[in-house]
Amino acid sequence: MAEHADNVTAARRVSGGTRRSPEPLDPGEIKSVPVRHPGRWVGTVVVVVLIAVLVKSLLTNPNYEWDVVGKYFTNESILRGGLLTLELTAVSMAVGILLGIILAVMRGSPNPILSYAAGVYIWFFRGTPLLVQLLFWFNLSALYPELTLGIPFGPQFVDVDANALITPLVAAFLGLALNEGAYMAEIVRAGIVSVQPGQHQAAASLGMTRMQTMRRIVLPQAMRVIIPPTGNQTIAMLKTTSLVSVLAIAELLYSAQIIYSRTFQTIPLLLVASIWYLIATSLLTIVQTRIERRFAPDTYEPGEPFLGRLRGNLVWLRPRAAQDATKGDEHR
Repeated sequence: MAEHADNVTAARRVSGGTRRSPEPLDPGEIKSVPVRHPGRWVGTVVVVVLIAVLVKSLLTNPNYEWDVVGKYFTNESILRGGLLTLELTAVSMAVGILLGIILAVMRGSPNPILSYAAGVYIWFFRGTPLLVQLLFWFNLSALYPELTLGIPFGPQFVDVDANALITPLVAAFLGLALNEGAYMAEIVRAGIVSVQPGQHQAAASLGMTRMQTMRRIVLPQAMRVIIPPTGNQTIAMLKTTSLVSVLAIAELLYSAQIIYSRTFQTIPLLLVASIWYLIATSLLTIVQTRIERRFAPDTYEPGEPFLGRLRGNLVWLRPRAAQDATKGDEHR
């Protein structure tokens, strides 16, 4: 052993002595050069120029007729149309979400009849255009002049005229809600599938029924997956309500159409409707973000403010002395 140690010592002397750990460097002596991103700045210049051109056109083109926009922005018929748009959105989404939950549970049922019935519903309402569905419900009386309520294949208790029951507004609610239910069924099903199978097994071991497991265990955990696309569907529904204008329902777009068909000021009235849609969707986006943060707080981190990010990207444009001073402050 002593001879082996002497051989190792001799080898180290021949190779230049024993190794020494490197001395720590002073952070102030490190000369770092920021990475250049020329492509990023070319894109920035292009975007800024396009924004400037757009703003100039909006301010200088007299055909926009901003005075007419301001005149009709708070018009009574426009405001009533906007309120009806919100009502259509709220009721259709509420019915669509409820129907989507029922269909998603049916779709995952071990009973093949329930599962395939839900699958056919989703296939039909997702496979046909919403506009066609709206027109179909509006003309339902052509197929069924009278609607009856009673026991299937048995006595009928109530007979109702289809034209009196299926008004344009009812047809709009039916078309929007039933169509939305098919999309919400797939969203809810995706959330249910995202829950680990062990949760179902643990609930079954505690003696919970399938419905109790779904209501108390699965759906609360699936909410973080369900809520983001549901918020997107709500925003999409707000804009989709404009399709009911073909049924002569005085929602926001149809109210604007009525006015410009009389005044021939088409562009200003379309701008009025567009601005109100933008305001409503912006508010819904804020509500959606807050709800998402409540159900999934760990997925949201406070982002750096826009001006701070801009200053960080502009660091390579500063003089070298300023860059060194900034780095020295960061090291300290």
